[in-house]
Parts: sequence; C-alpha cells; structure tokens
Amino acid sequence: MQQYSLRQLADHIGARIEGDESILIHSVGTLAGAGKGQISFLSNSKYRSRLADTSAEAVILHADDLPHCSCAALVMDNPYVGFALVAQLMDTTPAAAESVSPHAVIAPDAKFGEGVVIGAHAVIEAGVELAEGVQIGAGCVIGRNSRIGARSKLWANVTLYHDVQIGQDCLIQSGAVIGADGFGYANDKGRWVKIPQIGRVILGNRVEIGASTTVDRGALEDTVLHDGVIIDNQCQIAHNVVIGENTAIAGCTVIGGSTHIGRNCTIGGLSAVTGHVEIADNVHFTGMSMVTKGVTEAGLYSSGLPSQPSREWRKAVASVRNLDKLGQRVKRLEQSIHGVKDAPEGDK
Repeated sequence: MQQYSLRQLADHIGARIEGDESILIHSVGTLAGAGKGQISFLSNSKYRSRLADTSAEAVILHADDLPHCSCAALVMDNPYVGFALVAQLMDTTPAAAESVSPHAVIAPDAKFGEGVVIGAHAVIEAGVELAEGVQIGAGCVIGRNSRIGARSKLWANVTLYHDVQIGQDCLIQSGAVIGADGFGYANDKGRWVKIPQIGRVILGNRVEIGASTTVDRGALEDTVLHDGVIIDNQCQIAHNVVIGENTAIAGCTVIGGSTHIGRNCTIGGLSAVTGHVEIADNVHFTGMSMVTKGVTEAGLYSSGLPSQPSREWRKAVASVRNLDKLGQRVKRLEQSIHGVKDAPEGDK
C-alpha cells in the first residue's frame, strides 16, 4: 500500500502543515470513520464539533477551524479541493481493462497509441483512432471513424456511434450512449418522416459523462460539450446542444435540442431545459427547475416547488386553480372603482 507523508501531501495540494510532517498516510476517510494512517477533511464548519472526537491522523481544514482540531492538520482556503486532490493521489479504482483482450473485435485499420487497453468483447470499428493511454472497457462499441484522445477512459458497455470525437482525459461511465440519432422528424399529414441526423458529437478535454446518459448527434451541425463539462447519470442531451466550459449538470436532467448553455453554469437534478434557448454564462438552476425561455443574466434561478404536507399542498393547488377567477374579480372591482372615480360630478 502506497503511503505519503504529510509533507508530501501538503506540497501536493498547496497546504500549510500544523503538526508532525513525517506522519504517514495511506488513505482517506470521514471524520467519524477515519483511523490510524488515514486523513479526513472538514469543509463545512457546522460539523466542527466532530474534530474533537476524530481518530484521523490528520485533517484538511480551513484556518478558521484549526483552533478546534486535536490532531495534525493541513490548512488551506478550500479544504474540499484539497480532499479531492488527495483522494485522486490515493485512488485505488482499477483500470477499465488490463490489456488488449484477444476476445475484442478490432478492425484492421484501427490506429492505437502506446498503452491502449481494450476489454473483452469490445468492438472497434473501421477508421477508429485511440490515442495513447486510452482505456476501453469490456463490451464497448466504438463506431466508425471515431476518435478518442489521450488517457480517456470508457467503462464497460459504453456505445460511441460513428464520427464521435472525444478529447483528452475524459471519463465515460457504463451504459452511456454518445452519438445516437437526435429526435428529428417532419410531420406529413400525421405521418412522421425521419430526418437523417448527419452531425457529430464532439467532447472537449476533461469531459465526464455519467452512467446511462445519452448525448445525441447533431442534425446538420454538431452537438458540442466543451472542456471541463461534467454530466451526471441518466441525463438526456439532445441534438445540436452546445454546453460551455466547466458547466455541471446533475442527474435526470433533460436539455432540449439546439439549446446553448454558457460557461460555468450548474443545473440541479431533475431539471428540464426547453429547446432553442440561450443560457448565459454563470447561470445556476436549482433542482427540478423548468426552464422555458432563455436566460440572459448570470445568477441563481429556481422553479420547482419544495415538498410540504399533503393537505397544505392540496390547498395550494386549489388556490392556484382559482387564480384566474380571482384575477377576473379583481379586474371587475378595479373597473368599478375607476368608473366611480372618473364619472362626472353630477353622476356620482
């Protein structure tokens, strides 16, 4: 088991050491569960009381929490980022494959960089290019003329359709489908006429796609996810969507076709964004938001109703149903009042 001294960890994450820098750490843990040889973190001061009882060898924390810490500490402005960097350093997740399996089906003209590994029963079609260090899990299908950049990793049973382009250091979880046809049809007197989807899907560098998420290919132009985009499990990204750098989308969210989302946005889980709208940079939607028109200004937006006792919810819904009648009554009252005020003196 690989071990790191606190000095090595501090240098790795850019933290200041408080305590014995020679302490050896082999893994990360929670404040409540960590023990000998483990490091934990505190990123939310409301859990500060747990510092007194932790058995961790060291804790990554903010300077404001240091006086409450009873063990060695790595002090930095953003302890959660520090935890993420340490967890990456000590990551024990296995590779998606260990070698090029003899049970994989590989086209003769496929091109591989150094260190490419491919799991059993994967299919690599004609014209595919895999850069150095690419990992293809068991059962994946990489469609014709697709390209995958250096060190990108596909877990088992990922499907890439034809002409998909994946950048460097991407991670695609099991069951994801990249490049399926977008939902494009014309209606001819009640009969649906399919429109061929001849665009591509292009993922930038460091893009992550969650399990069972789908990213549809463009109809004429491309569907594009720029560098650093992260998408959770079971999301739907429709054709011709463009998502700006470092935007994060949580689980079960649906993005309608031809929508453009800016940089550094966040979209909470179970949200729905209609098609053909523009979302500005630095826009943040809370969970269960329904976005039916474009957003031009950065900020926080919400639309989902929080849960409440069922009886109160029924009353609220009943009130909403009566809003139209209430509005008409208010309008009649206003007209009546204005009519009296505006009438000639002799008519009052």
